Amino acid sequence: MKEKNFIDTGAIKEGHFLLSSGLHSDHYFQAQSLLKYPKEASKAGKAIARLWKKDGINVVVSLAIGGIVIGQEVARHLGTRHIFLERKKGAMKLERGFSLDGGERVLMIEDVITTGGSLLEGIEVLKNYGVMIAGIGALVLRGKPELPYPVRTLLVIDWPTYTKEDCPLCRSGVPIYAPGSKQGN
Repeated sequence: MKEKNFIDTGAIKEGHFLLSSGLHSDHYFQAQSLLKYPKEASKAGKAIARLWKKDGINVVVSLAIGGIVIGQEVARHLGTRHIFLERKKGAMKLERGFSLDGGERVLMIEDVITTGGSLLEGIEVLKNYGVMIAGIGALVLRGKPELPYPVRTLLVIDWPTYTKEDCPLCRSGVPIYAPGSKQGN
């Protein structure tokens, strides 16, 4: 999978963005712009699955809502089942009749990794099931989060980010857009 796929589907955007972390950036990655195309989602899932095919994965666990589509595709290409964690009343939970067996090798999947906060919450939930987390896969790694497991992604992005006070786009009066899930959009 090439960066061109991300550009052609509109997943890579330019402008003035308020990120979920609260920081500002002149670029944004909108995973769903790529994943809304089943053929592209399948290609991306296959590419991520290739990164983990030798790791003996038994189950793919993604984070809702952003990781569900890509998690399903990764699991399909690995030949495993797929379940997801979701936030209920502020806490990550495994619901909807999903279960895990102790000792299963889990691959966690997210669409975009920035701070890793949701993944760390998900890891704590999974520890309660006695599974072995093989690693974390994603479409994009944006940032340098400290995560306790190997991370393999299709694209690493190192776009600059700014606090509101230091943002050159704010100083220039460029309108800001808040596309992230934590802003309620």
